[in-house]
Amino acid sequence: MVKLNTIYTRTGDSGSTGLVRGPRRPKHDLRIEAYGTVEEANAFIGQARLASTARPRIDAALARIQNDLFDVGSDLATPGADLPGTDQPSLRIRPVQTLWLEQQIDRFNADLAPLTSFILPGGTSLAVALHLARTVTRRAERLVAALIAAEPDTNLETLRYLNRLSDLLFVLGRVANDNGASDVLWVPGNYGDLNKG
Repeated sequence: MVKLNTIYTRTGDSGSTGLVRGPRRPKHDLRIEAYGTVEEANAFIGQARLASTARPRIDAALARIQNDLFDVGSDLATPGADLPGTDQPSLRIRPVQTLWLEQQIDRFNADLAPLTSFILPGGTSLAVALHLARTVTRRAERLVAALIAAEPDTNLETLRYLNRLSDLLFVLGRVANDNGASDVLWVPGNYGDLNKG
């Protein structure tokens, strides 16, 4: 159970931050950037939920995702393996959480027509909010991929989870666009009226 009595500690005033274990790290450290971007994605999903109240299936999925993203953050904030005999193992993202995302992708994608073009972030306000959350999630995914390359003991499931999450947010964006009917399609080389005048 987390208990926070004091919000400011002044311990980060030197430009470093503490992890769950191990030495303090600079605030620009790749691990801090990775879980900080996961937190940012979570905030964008929270913003999307402001527009999802009329879509209870989407809202329920987003609520669970927000909770899971705290698990991702905790996982990334806990470098290294647990020592043998540890009473409480570290909180880690598990394959069952990634599997749940895949199940949601299949569930929400079932009623969507196949794409005939890439789509632009547009349409309804919920769709745009979900696309914003998706792009931040993709950035988090890239940072976690870099972290895994730099620190190979990082839980690979965090990368898989973020990859599936960005896919789900894409699908949910299409659902929010009247099951794709209001998707804004990319038109390659669309110069419009540039040659007029």
